[in-house]
Parts: sequence; structure tokens; C-alpha cells
Amino acid sequence: MKKIILSIDGMTCSACSNGLEKYLNKQNGIISVNVNLVMANAFIEYDEKILTKEKIEELIKKAGFKSLGEFKEIKIEQQNTKNKIIFIIYTILAIILMYISMGNMWNMPMIKFIDINQNPINYSIVLFVFSIVFIIYGFDILKNGYKNLIHKTPNMDTLVGLGVLSSFLYSIYNMFLIFKGNYAVIHNLYFETSSMVIYFVKLGRYLDGITKDKTKEAIQKLVKITPEKAVIKINGEEKVVTIDEVKKGNIIISKPGEKISVDGKIIFGNAHFDESFITGESKPINKTVGQKVIAGSINYDGYIEYEAEKIGKESTISEIIKLVVEASNAKPPIARIADIVSSYFVPTVIGIAIITFIFYLILGYDFSTSLTTFITILVVACPCSLGLATPLAIVVSEGLCASKGILIKKGEVLENVQNVDTIVFDKTGTLTYGTLKIAEIKNYSNIQNQELLQIIGSIESNSNHPIAKTFIEYLENNKINKLEVKDFENFTGLGLVGKINNKKYIIGNSKILSRYNIENIYINEENELSKKGNSIIYLATENRIIALIGINDVEKKEAKDVIKKLEENKINVIMLTGDNDKTAKKIAYNLGIKNVIANVLPNQKANIIKELKMKNKYVIMCGDGINDSPALVTANIGISVNTGTDIAMDSSDVILIKNDLISLIELINISKQTIKIIKQNLFWAFFYNILMIPISMGLLNCVGIHINPMIASLAMVLSSLTVILNTLRLKNINSL
Repeated sequence: MKKIILSIDGMTCSACSNGLEKYLNKQNGIISVNVNLVMANAFIEYDEKILTKEKIEELIKKAGFKSLGEFKEIKIEQQNTKNKIIFIIYTILAIILMYISMGNMWNMPMIKFIDINQNPINYSIVLFVFSIVFIIYGFDILKNGYKNLIHKTPNMDTLVGLGVLSSFLYSIYNMFLIFKGNYAVIHNLYFETSSMVIYFVKLGRYLDGITKDKTKEAIQKLVKITPEKAVIKINGEEKVVTIDEVKKGNIIISKPGEKISVDGKIIFGNAHFDESFITGESKPINKTVGQKVIAGSINYDGYIEYEAEKIGKESTISEIIKLVVEASNAKPPIARIADIVSSYFVPTVIGIAIITFIFYLILGYDFSTSLTTFITILVVACPCSLGLATPLAIVVSEGLCASKGILIKKGEVLENVQNVDTIVFDKTGTLTYGTLKIAEIKNYSNIQNQELLQIIGSIESNSNHPIAKTFIEYLENNKINKLEVKDFENFTGLGLVGKINNKKYIIGNSKILSRYNIENIYINEENELSKKGNSIIYLATENRIIALIGINDVEKKEAKDVIKKLEENKINVIMLTGDNDKTAKKIAYNLGIKNVIANVLPNQKANIIKELKMKNKYVIMCGDGINDSPALVTANIGISVNTGTDIAMDSSDVILIKNDLISLIELINISKQTIKIIKQNLFWAFFYNILMIPISMGLLNCVGIHINPMIASLAMVLSSLTVILNTLRLKNINSL
């Protein structure tokens, strides 16, 4: 099985995307297809033993569309100056056309040469020329409508095309009658109708194009993260190359202020890096030889050389973009409602229009009135809003999630997250930071806390002990310089000793105090910190203790508030951890978690998730994505936190790359709001057609309510704008 994403040209409505999807799914070798109208692409899984990319593109061509090749990046094709000028010109022409055709109705002054009453022949010729100009403008609509009708996948263009050509051809017939002297049919010319229908459809697409571009901006920002060029080192010399020229194993140079070009490993130097676009951590991270660097991260202050390891589609940022695009293509169950309706809607509308036309003739209406009604039904029922209702909301939400560091790997997640009633959290690395942090400082001196930590960090920098890393990272993260240490000594199992500014400092556990005959008068304080699960570090001079430092795997600062918000929304929270019961309950108590299950192995976690699901609980498992993999896969939705650069390897459905549990709250809220917006969009789309089709059929003529094709095309644009504006409200989502 192989996957491919192809960019598709020629889709204008949900009937297009749905028709192409149905056609491809019927082909031998195609496993599954998801066509995205807003993103204008198709995510295809196929058997490479039966099909190739070229054969799939041939199938797409047979279906009446065109493949623009394999998806490489999200392109935002802003309306350029040329397109704007063309649209402005046709807007002016549309105004002139309406003035010529309807000026007399409004008693406006008219030019005698083209006056409908004084020169009907000239009048009809001018309208004919205008309509030819507009048909050229909308030729793509007519062409697509014809192709889709031939391929038995009629769409919005088919409806518009039938309406435009019907009015245009009928007007030509009446124009010839006028040439023969039958001026009575002058009011049966509908050249302006065919022209204005095309204009309003183009107006709708122009506005849709601008809106769709905006929905992609958050995703497209990811594409711009990586630089276009890199400086590689060859035989000691620097050479500037494009990103595409970089190969695995190349040695790349990065200087202060530059972005990292590709994922790699530092082989020389050290520097602080801004990786906030991946991790959400605003503080620069210090990295040195042997550590990984991520493409797009910014080198703040050092010269480094690094070896290229992941290039092109293998890079972390490419994996993120791929996940976002694939998730945007995947359809949530609610989207299938619109797909099912769209597949039957266009043929049904054509049938209704034909039946109404025939029925009008049978009732004795003239051909002109019957044809106008036929055209109005076709135009007013164009399913633009129905086609935008779901995919536009999904793309906006996916972009919103991506901008907040939430990567969704499956399309149905956005719909299903709102159903959660139970969230199971792993402890280490999920509710806590997963690394030792300075939890508490008891200072018994006149020295400021920061200076105390500077002393400890400076001495600990000479040690490789895990606890030493805690203090070293503190200095790096807070940009605190290390002090010069002399006469350093390391006493295994006890602690460290060193001189700073000719003053001797002793660091370690309580045992090191006995070695230097220092009286421990803070045993009660030590016990107090120990009961909280801390490891204790003493800082002393030669004759007295000056501080106690509690080191612990501390809870994430936002965890307590997140738990509180979840429970306020009637979501049951459970801590599931392999740690001992005492430590787990301490953390749970601090965070306000009432349900704790401790001392469990990874496979036992999966069994517990199964038991919850058997009780009809809809379960989200939130873990670190490594030892929690069995539970993540077993849960209804698996959410992993801080998977870093191993995004492609992750077994979860959602990745919170910011390592911030607030993202979980945002995900739930985005899910709820997205489904709410989609339901509203579908309601307005269906309501519009349910309301407008009977009006266009003339069923409300008896109460003075009726419309013509031009009003119908304008109403079609307004219905799409309603859906668009409603969807864009997603960008203003508040907290849960």
C-alpha cells in the first residue's frame, strides 16, 4: 500500500469533490480516497502493484479533472493584481450592462442609439456583444459543467452552464426574430441574465478564493519556517547551496542569528536555540556537540557545525506539515452527510427544473416565463454553500490547531474529541515535567536565592551526576554565568566541595555534613521536604548550613488548572502511572485528582483502558508517546505530549508538540466549536435550498414573492458568504 497527495484542478463545489471521490474509489487498485474541496487536493491510498502515480492521474483526467502533480507544499495563491484588474473591469461592464438593459425601467436617461424603444436592433446587438464577453469570462464554468455532465458527475458548474446556455440560446433566437421585424419579443431577451449569472458566480469564487487562502495561512506559516538556503562546509571552505541540494552527511555551518536548515547533529561548537515553533518553550535551549538541532530553529549566539541527518520530507517540520494536510483531507463522519446529499442533489435539481418547465407549459404559461423559471431553479440551487459547509470548517480548525501546536493525525478526531467523558493521564512527563526541577528553597543566609543557585550550579558543573544537570540547566535557562571554582573535590555518595572567591562551599546530602563536623539543625525541615517527595541538597560553608534545596519531578504549572477545568466540564480524570503509590497520590493530591491507579506496567495500562471502554466510557489517554504506546493505541483517542522530533513514529492520534496541557483544553474546545459551526453551516445550506427552490419554482407567486435568475445568482453568493463568515468565527475561539 502506498499513499500520495495530489493537487487537483477544476473542482468548484461539493458535487465535484464527491463525484471525483466516488469515481476513484470504484477503480481497481484504489484502497481509499479523500478529496478536499478547500485544499483542492486528494489523499489517495493505492496498491502500487496495480497502479502508479501516472495511471491515477489518467483516472483523474477521465473523471473530468486535472492533476497538478504531487503535493509539495501548501500554496496560498493570493489574488494578484492582474486578477483584481480583470474582476474590476467585469464589475464595471456588469454595471454598464445593467444600466443598458434596465435603465428604462428606472426612468433613467438613455442613449438613443441603444435605446430599447427607439433602436431595438442596436439594443439587442449590444446586449449580445456584452453576453459574448461574459461567456468568455465564464468559459471555464461552462467547460467544467459540460465535462462533469458527460462523466455523469454533474456539479454546480453543470447547473450554471445549463442555465446560462439556455438563456443565451433563447435570446439569440429572439434576436433573429427582432432582426426580422418582430419587435414584440424585445422583452424576451435574456442576454443580461446569462451575463449576470456568470458575474455573480465569479464574484462568489473570487470571495471564496480570498477566504480559502486565509484558512491556509496558519498551515502555510509552517512551510516558511525553514530557510531556502544553507551553508555547507567542503574541504574547509564554505559554499552556499539551496535546501534541495543538501544531502545526508553534509556538514552545515550555522552562525548567530541564522536558522537551522535541516535536522541534524552538532559536531562542533555550542549555542542557544529558539525551538518555540516546535516545543512551545519560549526560553532558548543550550545545545552542544552530540545534540540534535531541528530545521527552522534559530541559532541565538554561537557558531556551530552540524551533520545533516533528515532532509526534505524526512525533516520534523515536513512531517508536521504532512500530518496537518492529511488530517485536513480526512473526513469526519459528519462530513459524509453533505457528501451523500451532494451526490443526489444536482441530478434532483435538474429533474425539478425540467419538470417545472414542462408543467408551466402545460398550465398555459408562455415559453419565455417557463424558461425563466427553469433557469432560476438551476441557478438558485447551486450547492456552493453546501460544498463549503464542512471542508472549510475542518481546514480552519486544522490551521488553528497547527498554530497552537496541536497536530491531529486523523480527521475524525475533531468530531470525536467532544464526546470524551474520561481522560486518563500518565504522570511522569505528562502531568509532571519528567525531569528533576528545583521544587523548593529554604534559605538560611543573607544571600539571594539566585546567587545561592549560581554557587551550586558553578560547583555542580564539574560533576556528571543527574542532579547536577538540574542546576546547570537553571543557569543556562536564566542566562546566569558560572563562577570560577577552585580546589574542586567529589565525594562519591556524599557530595561536592569547591572554593569560589576563596570561600569554601560544601554541597551534598546530610552525610557530607558529618564529614566536616557541621551540626545539622534543620532535620525537621529535611523531613518536611522529604515527605513531599523531594531529594534534599544541602549547601553549607565550613561551619554552618546556609540552605536546603528540594529537588523533585515537579507538576507542570498549568496541570492543576487544566484538571479543574476538565472536572468542571464533567470529565472524569484518572492518573495511571507505573510509579509507587505514595508518590502518585502525592502528585494527585497536589493536582486535585481523585482517581489514582499506580504501580502498573505499560501493558497493564492498556488493559485498564479496555476495562473503561467496556463500561461505555469514551476514553482519551494522554501520555508521553513512548512507554504509553499500548494505552494510546487502545484508547478511543490517544494524545501524546512532547514527542519532539519523533513525530512520524508516534502511535497517538493527536500530538501536543508544545508540551503544554493547556493545548488539551484548547483541542476539546476547538472540537466542540468546530462541530457546532459545521452543524450551523449545514443547517443554513439546507435551509437556503429548502427555502429558495420553492420560491424559484413560483410556488409563492400568489403572495407576491418571486425571483429571477439574476437575483437567484446573487442569493447563491450570499448563501456562500453566510457559511464563510460563520466558519471564520472559529478563529475567535475562547478558552473552555
